[in-house]
This record gives sequence, C-alpha cells and structure tokens, in this order.
Amino acid sequence: MSKTSRDEILVAARLFAQAHGYTGLNIRGLADEVGIKAASIYYHFSSKAELGAAVAQRYWEDTARDLDAIKEKTGSARASLHGYPQIFRRSLESENRLCMGSFMSAEYDDLPEAVKTEVQKFADVNIAWLARQLREAEITDPEQSQIRAAAIFSAIAGAQLMARSRNDIALFDRLVEGYRAAGLLPAR
Repeated sequence: MSKTSRDEILVAARLFAQAHGYTGLNIRGLADEVGIKAASIYYHFSSKAELGAAVAQRYWEDTARDLDAIKEKTGSARASLHGYPQIFRRSLESENRLCMGSFMSAEYDDLPEAVKTEVQKFADVNIAWLARQLREAEITDPEQSQIRAAAIFSAIAGAQLMARSRNDIALFDRLVEGYRAAGLLPAR
C-alpha cells in the first residue's frame, strides 16, 4: 500500500468520525468508502484504537496549522480572535458535521487511552492559541488568559453543537455574534 492509501484512509476516517464519532468509525464501511479491503486498513493501523488516535492526531495538527494560518492572514491577534469561529463553522458547512474533537470528547468515557490523549491535545492546542492571542491583543492579563481562552473554546464548540442539532448554520452565526456582544469575543 502506498502512503496515499494511508492518507486516504485518514481523510475518510475523519469524515466518518465527524459525522458519527469514534463509535461510528466502522472499519468495513471505511474500507468501502476508500475502495479497499478492510484488511488493507489493518496493514496501516493495527486496531481501530490506533486508527482513531491517528485521525485525532492529524485533526489537531491540521487545526494548529489552520490557527497559525489565521494569524498569518489577519496579521493581528484581535483579528485572529475574530476569525477563530470559522474553524468550527467549516465543519458545519461540510454536510452539517461536528468538530471531531467535540464529537469524540462527548464519547470520552468509551475512548481508548491513545484516542483520549489525542482528543485532549485538540482542546489544548485551541486553548493555548486563544490564550496567546488574548495576551497579545492585551484583552486579558497573563493570569486570566487561560480561563478566558477555555471559555471561548467551550462557547464556540457549544454553538457548533447547538447549530448541528438543528441543522441551522445561521444559529451558529447568531450565537457567535451574541458572544461578541457579550464581550467574550472581541467585536474586531
């Protein structure tokens, strides 16, 4: 199997996990989606847990790159914070999917340890990035930046969950605007 097949498996597994969570990650269905035999998936990943951990790791790594790209594109911490919700909105734009980190967090008690570790890193990456932006924009002092960042992360993830449950992306946008009006997120 080529590296591309491994990448194709990870991409398809991410979409499965975003739609159905870790428990909905079905090796046979995934193999059908990629157009390979289930045994071929086991060539790259010895178990569903290893596959789930690899998918979650790639997800937080991709998110970290996306966050850095937001900062690079906007050029300021305040503008970066304003653009942050778009990371979560994209999942909703993709067939009303949920952020994989959020979906897997809801299944936390049933996740293998390796998957739990990678899911926690997703939250850690988001919160650390948000805290840096809050400090750089001088919105919070260093002591308060982590708790404010965690509140922003939780609020945006919650808005995504509510919007998904109603299949209403406009609800996500209204909630985000509400967070801005309340001062949780900067207006600009």
